[in-house]
Amino acid sequence: MEADPLVYWYWFVAGFGLLAVEMLLPTGFVLMWMGVSAIVVGVIAWLAPTPWTVELVLFGVLSIVCFFAYKKLFPQQPVVEQPSLNRRGHSYVGRTFTLTDPVINGVGTLRVDDSQWRIAGPDMPAGSQVRVVQAEGATLRVERAG
Repeated sequence: MEADPLVYWYWFVAGFGLLAVEMLLPTGFVLMWMGVSAIVVGVIAWLAPTPWTVELVLFGVLSIVCFFAYKKLFPQQPVVEQPSLNRRGHSYVGRTFTLTDPVINGVGTLRVDDSQWRIAGPDMPAGSQVRVVQAEGATLRVERAG
């Protein structure tokens, strides 16, 4: 049984198509290795034409081997939970600070590190210790510490 001499082009088209879909969809690199395997099978079919059944089995085996080799050689980095990442106000909840300006009529300002925050809480004089209990957008809710 003689193989069709143009079958390798089908593998190239399928391989590059799978690579294109991998770029567009978050598939976790599954389609990338299938695309690479299809291209490899296309090269093999171009150099040494084989029956389509052999090429199909070779494609399946190469896809699985490439995917698991990738997983073995490049293990996933653990996901570090950082719930307050890009939410600076939430990282201040529970911390205690000293007021540099008084809180008047329930509103004041608090200097924290390199920024100044609007605070809301009970009226307090400058120098009082406050604890941040909640972050609401750009406003920190505070209460007396101690």
